[in-house]
Amino acid sequence: MSREPDALAALLPEWHRLRDAEEGEPLRALLAVLNEQLDRVRTGVEQSYDDLFVETAADWLLPYLGDLVGYRPLPGYERVLARRAGDARLAAALAPRADVAATVGNRRRKGTLALLEELADDVAGWPARAVELSRLLGHHQSVRLNSPGTTADRAARGRLADVRDGDGLDLAGTPFAATARTVDVRNGHTPTGVGLYVWRLKPHHLTAAPAYCMDRARSLYTFSILGNDTPLVTKPEPEPAATHIATIDNVPAYIRRRQLADRLADYYGPGKSFTIWRDCGDDGAEDAEPVPIQDIVVADLSHWRYRAKRGQVVVDPELGRLAFGSRGAPRQGVWVTYHHAFSDDMGGGEYPRPDRETPPDAQVYRVGPAAPYQRIMDAYEAWREDCRQRRREGIIEITHSGAYQEQLDFSLEPGDRLQLRAAEGTRPVIRLLDWYSNRPDALNIRTPEGDCERGEEPRIVLDGLLITGRGVHVSGPVGAVVIRHCTLVPGWTLEPECTPHSPEEPSLALEDTTACVEIDHSIIGTIEVIGDEVHTDPLPLHIRDSILDATGHDREALSAPDCRHAHAELHLHRTTVIGEVYVHAVRIASDSIFTGRLHAARRQIGCIRYSFVPPGSRTPRRHRCVRTPRPQFTSERYGTPAYGQLAAGCPPEIARGADDGAEMGAFHDLYQPQRADSLRARIAEYTPAGSDARILYVN
Repeated sequence: MSREPDALAALLPEWHRLRDAEEGEPLRALLAVLNEQLDRVRTGVEQSYDDLFVETAADWLLPYLGDLVGYRPLPGYERVLARRAGDARLAAALAPRADVAATVGNRRRKGTLALLEELADDVAGWPARAVELSRLLGHHQSVRLNSPGTTADRAARGRLADVRDGDGLDLAGTPFAATARTVDVRNGHTPTGVGLYVWRLKPHHLTAAPAYCMDRARSLYTFSILGNDTPLVTKPEPEPAATHIATIDNVPAYIRRRQLADRLADYYGPGKSFTIWRDCGDDGAEDAEPVPIQDIVVADLSHWRYRAKRGQVVVDPELGRLAFGSRGAPRQGVWVTYHHAFSDDMGGGEYPRPDRETPPDAQVYRVGPAAPYQRIMDAYEAWREDCRQRRREGIIEITHSGAYQEQLDFSLEPGDRLQLRAAEGTRPVIRLLDWYSNRPDALNIRTPEGDCERGEEPRIVLDGLLITGRGVHVSGPVGAVVIRHCTLVPGWTLEPECTPHSPEEPSLALEDTTACVEIDHSIIGTIEVIGDEVHTDPLPLHIRDSILDATGHDREALSAPDCRHAHAELHLHRTTVIGEVYVHAVRIASDSIFTGRLHAARRQIGCIRYSFVPPGSRTPRRHRCVRTPRPQFTSERYGTPAYGQLAAGCPPEIARGADDGAEMGAFHDLYQPQRADSLRARIAEYTPAGSDARILYVN
């Protein structure tokens, strides 16, 4: 459609337009209608030309173009086209456009291992390693080993493991192992099998972030700012050619100690998998030189038994730990850049956040080492001063992935609009410490009673932050609280084994407030609602694409004190709830998982659809919900790479139980069942003749 409604009127002579203006512009209105139809014809002609090419054709035309070359649509794509509305993300996950475009080229390479790996990336978005398992199958050797028909490759099969081959033993049990195996039909190791090992967890990077000191001598550190063990993963390198078979450097595999010790230069340094800085001062590691590679020593730091010598920096990549010599410990801090694994872009992270809000008339107050403000509260006070000059829109933007240890107390007034957010490509950490002995130390968001009677209720947005040490406390007549792409650490902080430090404490407390709370793509601990249940309406609480974690199935994830019903109305979409929920009402719960009992005081309103609700729950009417079997998770501990991920053996009622056939819970939008079905359909078409292929999940 074009876009100039007065394009035809502009072609008229000037005196016609003047005469038309004198009579109320009826001719201009008529030409605008004609121009609209002309634009439709022009757009149709342009689209007809675009429809000749698979890269620019309309979505509905792709199956017809594919039919010209014998392309078979992926499973479920016809249903997506039939529904049309609301399934754009599912259509993108099935990705037929690139699949159709590569059909002819893929057939020329049919039967090659490199093609199977490329299909895994193009169709499912998973890095993969294809292995001919038949070549690893051990068998008895012929008594005539020296006969002319015996090859060296055949003679090497079935031999005992060489204990002198440390590198080979270190890779045993991985997709890169070269040791012989016996037949294992359960895992796809058949005599004619091809195993396609795929990595479902994505590598996420943190840049120049502070490490966490574990001891008073300041010589023991963890890469994670929370003090928990975090295995480091490889920063994947692009494969040099389409015929290249993936190696351990091309996939986001966990870094092993021996692997790192043998190839330290391939993994350490700027632009690589991890980098370490020390004693950089308050400005961080922006312009400092990293620790020299000759000072790096790889060792096992389990139980911190290994003692570093003076000048050494000991690294354990499997635990994500650092150790310095006691006499050479850093005095001005340690900073690290590293990669860790997680299922999706959720919680505080440096990944792109496409739904950021930047009002055109908002003033931005930047906080960071090289920014105008060094502390968050300094930027807040500057915005508060500007508010006296009628400027109500304010954005406090943190410009680096550092840690901020200060008491945050935001007092909002009528009409205020405030955002506290991370700059693009950063993940700042707000550490709330025990500042006062006689009162709580939460991040306070409050509005004095009676202020909002004079004007519009205020609104605050938290975006891209990791908040640890304490929770967030909201009180007073706040209009809206938006928590987007944030992590409010469940249990406040973590022990080294990812055990929550304070599992009973709430991460978000809503006390005597009228706030409408929106939580989107976030990880959050317990929510506690305190308020007058007689004279006030229930709080609207909207949670989407998030994990609500009480750190235990028998703990309260959402309630009032003493396990009473929270005076709130819950709106839940594609969310995993670990714990019990006691709430006034459930307006809607869709494609979600409740691991603990759900108890709604009012059952007459609301609906729960396509969700797992455990037995013993009191809910409004249900539509196609599941009570048994229970969901199975790879991990339920925040801080582990597979946190919140459904296990490979999860019952299909859960793994495919959502409205559109995807999995229930927080990672619904990954569409992993559809990706797996699409990949199986393609590898069945392109597998080498006489063999069968199977998808094997590495993580």
